Amino acid sequence: MKVLVMGGSGFLGRAVVETALAQGHEVTTFNRGRSGADVPGVEAVRGDREAPADLARLAEGRSWDVVVDTSGYVPRVVGESVRMLSGRAATYAFVSSVSAVDGFPAKPAVEEAPGWACAPDAGPDDGDYGVLKAGCERAVEQGFDGSALIVRPGVILGPHEDVARLPWWLTRISRGGRVLAPGDPSAPLQLVDARDVASFTLDQAARGASGDFLVTGPAGETTYGSWLAACVSATGSGAELVWVDDAFLVEREAGAFVELPLWSPPSEIRDHFWSVPTAKAEAAGLRTRPVAETVHDTWAWLREIPEDKRTYGKTNRHGMDAEKEAAILAAWDARSA
Repeated sequence: MKVLVMGGSGFLGRAVVETALAQGHEVTTFNRGRSGADVPGVEAVRGDREAPADLARLAEGRSWDVVVDTSGYVPRVVGESVRMLSGRAATYAFVSSVSAVDGFPAKPAVEEAPGWACAPDAGPDDGDYGVLKAGCERAVEQGFDGSALIVRPGVILGPHEDVARLPWWLTRISRGGRVLAPGDPSAPLQLVDARDVASFTLDQAARGASGDFLVTGPAGETTYGSWLAACVSATGSGAELVWVDDAFLVEREAGAFVELPLWSPPSEIRDHFWSVPTAKAEAAGLRTRPVAETVHDTWAWLREIPEDKRTYGKTNRHGMDAEKEAAILAAWDARSA
């Protein structure tokens, strides 16, 4: 199969490229060459997807079986790629997000639910991340002459993660000592490895599948406690996890999701976030690896990067400052005493 990856050097895009090459596919990537090195074995085409001349140069004289778009965030921009590549491939696979589902996470995600209201030609200021992803989906579905495959992942982790939620936790835990562990260790999480998203997307594209799929790990697959325990095990640091009550953290203005990655206090929204249905994707062949394997492989990648060279998020810097962590732990100790 001939595969074009829009992106291909960053986190999920890189996983798609590496998986496609391992499966024996012929891979072309299209990116600006700024996010990372190309995976050896690809045909790398340099260009900006917002530049029509660059898109035209990409399309000229080339065709593929599938386009996998891992770098689309603005409907108007995605629409230009779709128009230029329509007729050049049989399937356009767009990696969206569960956040595109109308009403999520205030309402639970529903399989085959419509996306938020957003025009297929919307610009970058016409909505937030989830709304714009829904507009991107419409740009693909309405503009591509062929199969439109929409993949809506949940929280993606794994090697090369540039959102840096798991990398921050691994780095903090690798230092050892007493580590602030937030909330209830039995609180559920629902996570998926980028490599499993990549495999599912490519498998569906090879079958000529269309429609939308919610893609994440099965509900109840792991807990926050198991996840952090896997970090302790992978790093071999012997760190002591000190579980601090949700309400206590809220009182001390501990930041949900960003300052303490993937933690938030109990709420209906949290329940919805970690209970995304995946029956349709599983019936179509979705298989996900154990979370502990993802943690282990991410640490194997991360530990080769000097700690002072690690970054903790492209958009938001993830992680709590050491001084604040120490202050909260001291206050927690004093209350317990």
